[in-house]
Amino acid sequence: MKILLVGSDKVFAIENFYVKYLRKSGHTVIHYPAQSFFYDYLQKSIFNKILFRLGNRKIYQIINKELREKITQNNPDILFVFKGMEIFPETLVWAKNSGVKLVNYNPDNPFIFSGRGSGNNNITDSIALYDIHLTYNLAVKKRIETEFNIPAGVLPFGFEVNNELYNECCKEQEIIKPCFLGNPDSFRAKFILQIAKEGIALDVYGHNWPKYIQHPNINIFNPVYGIAFWKTLRKYRVQLNLMRPHNPESHNMRSFEIPGVGGIQLAPKTDDHEYYFENEKEIFLFSDIKECCSEVEKLLGLSEDGANKIRQYARSRSLNSGYSYAERTKQALIEINNLLVSR
Repeated sequence: MKILLVGSDKVFAIENFYVKYLRKSGHTVIHYPAQSFFYDYLQKSIFNKILFRLGNRKIYQIINKELREKITQNNPDILFVFKGMEIFPETLVWAKNSGVKLVNYNPDNPFIFSGRGSGNNNITDSIALYDIHLTYNLAVKKRIETEFNIPAGVLPFGFEVNNELYNECCKEQEIIKPCFLGNPDSFRAKFILQIAKEGIALDVYGHNWPKYIQHPNINIFNPVYGIAFWKTLRKYRVQLNLMRPHNPESHNMRSFEIPGVGGIQLAPKTDDHEYYFENEKEIFLFSDIKECCSEVEKLLGLSEDGANKIRQYARSRSLNSGYSYAERTKQALIEINNLLVSR
């Protein structure tokens, strides 16, 4: 099968894992990094940002022209679009009329946009055009099937931590503090400030945190990537996970990344978190700020042996239940193959 995969190729992009494992499965994959081209254009100059926000969409026109050329040159069986903010609905219609099957995987909610990067009209206007949707969110799956009569499959987030990397991360000296690793928004900043005001010292990693929050109990660090990202998730006694406003009841990428590297996760009590992990053993869940702070204090007070048992439980559950991106790619392939057979 020949797949033209559209999405980011940045170091943090989950698209890279699907490209890797689709190729390992014997499929031909052409990776067109539309989202990377777009963000590189915006970051090139303030002038480009201003032009775009004033309504100049020339970069989208360039991306769509190049994508059509890629489709013509490679004649793929599948156009596998991750998110798709840069792709015009007209381009999808053209591809479909050329005999290409259309698959979408959106790592955000296509119906609720909480910021500039979470969605746009291209997302909204293209939902009905795909042959199949893959989503991490059960509620989104049901809505797509009900409102658009299009097949949808659940494809949760995952993790990519082999044994060599895991063993490397285990060598890190444990920091007996809570940590939050992610970029800020007003909700996250408010929640973390409440924790700090309760007298709990914590570290946060990400872009632009000083613009959102300042408190003597909060230490702010730059974002980390690659091996440093995984080591940071692993070495803190508590890794706090907070959901975005558009995704309050499901799970996110950290939901699987933290336990995948043997981290101790403290997360909101959602149906997904309770389904994928055992509370008070492989994950720790809270319903409000009071319960969150209580759980932090409890976890900080654990012995080293007690903490290590939780880490082992979390890692084992992640491996034994098939939460890696290698396994997620197999799930995606089953859905795609079903599409080719049925349509």
